[in-house]
Amino acid sequence: MNSRHHRVRAGSRILLLAIALVTPATAQTGEDTGSDWAQTLREAEGQTVYWNAWAGDQRTNAFIQWVSEQTEARFDVAVRHVKLSDTAEAVTRVVTEKAAGRDEQGSVDLLWINGPNFLAMKEQDLLHGPFVRDLPNSRYLDLSRGSANTIDFTVPTEGLESPWRLARFVFNYDAARVENPPRTMPALLEWAQANPGRFTHPHPDNFMGATFLKQALIELTPDPAVLQAPVEEADFATATAPLWDWYDAIQPHLWRGGETYPANESEQQRLLNDGAVDIGLSFDPASTAAAIKQGLLPPTARVLIPEAGSIGNVSFVAIPYNARHTAGARVVANFLLSPRAQAHMQNIEVLGAFSVLDFDRLSAEQRARFEALPDAPALPSREALGRTLPEPHPSWMTRLIETWAQRYTR
Repeated sequence: MNSRHHRVRAGSRILLLAIALVTPATAQTGEDTGSDWAQTLREAEGQTVYWNAWAGDQRTNAFIQWVSEQTEARFDVAVRHVKLSDTAEAVTRVVTEKAAGRDEQGSVDLLWINGPNFLAMKEQDLLHGPFVRDLPNSRYLDLSRGSANTIDFTVPTEGLESPWRLARFVFNYDAARVENPPRTMPALLEWAQANPGRFTHPHPDNFMGATFLKQALIELTPDPAVLQAPVEEADFATATAPLWDWYDAIQPHLWRGGETYPANESEQQRLLNDGAVDIGLSFDPASTAAAIKQGLLPPTARVLIPEAGSIGNVSFVAIPYNARHTAGARVVANFLLSPRAQAHMQNIEVLGAFSVLDFDRLSAEQRARFEALPDAPALPSREALGRTLPEPHPSWMTRLIETWAQRYTR
């Protein structure tokens, strides 16, 4: 417990708690008044939560800064954004701390995490919890077995990570240059053959490039169900054969003949904006509308959703087992699930990320926050996103990247 907390006398704590139970901030954030959560709020006072999160998107960075301002003003909990280029950096830090016997006072309080990184931490018992059902705002979530909020790349979360934003794979394109964009992988091959050099994808070492390969695999493989289990060598060869046949055919028609690839989604977006390619891709359906507003894409850019649906997942936050500020991390995770924070996040003028909340669990007033959000021509509706395809087991992505590199790296 920190010095600021020590300065609050017991009588003052009771008074502050009584005030908190009737303030507008409490009502707006949906905080529970139960004794256990009240104790968490008291323990969290004055803490600074070190949130390790990917920093490759300025709008996301700005949203995290807004979260810090809100939680500090409402709960006396500050958030320090530890900016990562790769989530594995923070995972490695926690692994190193455990190896050194640092089972308390860890350097990571909260971690934006998904897929293989979550699986690695779960298997090594590096996560605090389960804690999600203890968060008062979890009442707004569908936490039924098998729901998107309880599965991370086929791995059950078991309450060890809390959802905070939705992600969906989409293409984007310049409607001024592409009249009938392809909506399937076979159609994309035909389009690339007819328009050589006008399409590419990020390098598969990058998450976005790997996701493109996974999307193609799901569409082309004979039995997508096999992708939900850990990869077996015999299954891998059979499942991926159509993918490699397809990729062999499309690679010569990629930008620069498939000799080089953009490093990440940002570089891909610049190619689309500069007119070097006509089709891009993203894991954020709102990113196209946001990029137009920022002048990073032309006003004629639009979102293209694959005909059979697209890979989707939920972004989570987790608390390492040795976090220094566990109470503060829980408060931040809970605030992220408040209807107020979720509506602010979904605002295209702020971040535009789709909410993880179950709207049937919201009050009319809470739903009104979302209904009042601004629209944009390049912003698809939830309904327009169509079917969500489940992520393959994390082991498939690892093998895909390795095999792609063996086959296509010269």
